[in-house]
Amino acid sequence: MNVEQFETSLREKGISLTSTQMVQFEKYFETLVEWNEKINLTAITSKPEVYLKHFYDSLSAAFYFDFAKPLRLCDVGAGAGFPSIPLKIVFPELQLTIVDSLNKRITFLNHLADVLSLSNVQFIHDRAETFGVNPVYRESFDVVTARAVARMSILSEFCLPLVKVGGHFVALKALHAEEELKKGQKAITTLGGKIENKYTFTLPIEESERTIIVIKKEKQTPKKFPRKPGTPAKSPIE
Repeated sequence: MNVEQFETSLREKGISLTSTQMVQFEKYFETLVEWNEKINLTAITSKPEVYLKHFYDSLSAAFYFDFAKPLRLCDVGAGAGFPSIPLKIVFPELQLTIVDSLNKRITFLNHLADVLSLSNVQFIHDRAETFGVNPVYRESFDVVTARAVARMSILSEFCLPLVKVGGHFVALKALHAEEELKKGQKAITTLGGKIENKYTFTLPIEESERTIIVIKKEKQTPKKFPRKPGTPAKSPIE
């Protein structure tokens, strides 16, 4: 996907980018490639692939969920900033918090925010399990996102404790989403969530399947969740 295709494809989905936003995406690409030589951020570094598999793919969440309001958004395990930094570029009113377990990535994100002149962002070095029990952040976000972090039964324990009652958890998934949802149903319910919508679509050009799962937080998460670091992955709620 070249830059023109990126801009046109988004416009077809109702997202019109300004020249400033296009410059921000270009700077994002350049900074990502530059820093990727020093620290491992992504295996995808060619420009067409970054624009398709990182930028466009991240923004696909906005085709199915309304980010165009001043929401408090937390992105769990965002790595090099996906999906939340592309969303923040397009919807600057978002108040963004990213939590990631690797401090090198947090250093990159702080630098990136400076390069892109992003405001109302904070990047926190922490494990999702300990972040989720912190009273400052627990059940305080309107929406929590995650992309390619873990399967749904584990991911729900990372993310749903952070969503306030009435808010949403939006998971960006590739293959096996249906199977993950079946196995993750118990975890979603246990943690106070309910599947609101599931959208499956094909990523253009590459023609690969993607699924956006929208979960509504209906009741508070029991205090014992998330469990201590490592436990959700070792013994998921299934």
